[in-house]
Amino acid sequence: MEAIYRKNRTRAKIHGTAERPRLTVHISNQHITAQIINDDEGKTLAYATTVGSKLTGTMTEKAAKLGAEIAKKAKTAKVKTVVFDRGSKAYAGRMSALADAARKEGLEF
Repeated sequence: MEAIYRKNRTRAKIHGTAERPRLTVHISNQHITAQIINDDEGKTLAYATTVGSKLTGTMTEKAAKLGAEIAKKAKTAKVKTVVFDRGSKAYAGRMSALADAARKEGLEF
C-alpha cells in the first residue's frame, strides 16, 4: 500500500513534455523496462526492456546495460533531456545504476 502512495506522489509532480519527455522505469523481480514518454501527446518515443533479451549478469548489471541502451535509443529519437520517473522504487541500487549508465551515454536529467 505504501508503494502506491509513493508512486502517486511521485507521478503528481512529474509530467513529460515534447522538450523534456518522461523517462519511466519499472523494475520487477526478473525484468526491467524503461520508456521515454511524451505525456502531452501520449506517445512513447523510445522503449527498452530485458524481456526476451539475452542480457546476462546480475539485475544491477542488466539495469546498467538497459540504461545505456535507452540513452542510445533516445539519441536516435532526438531526445537530449528527460524527467526521471522512478515510480514507487527508491533511488538506489538498480534504479541508480540505470540512471548513471543513461547519464554516461549523454542523457541529461
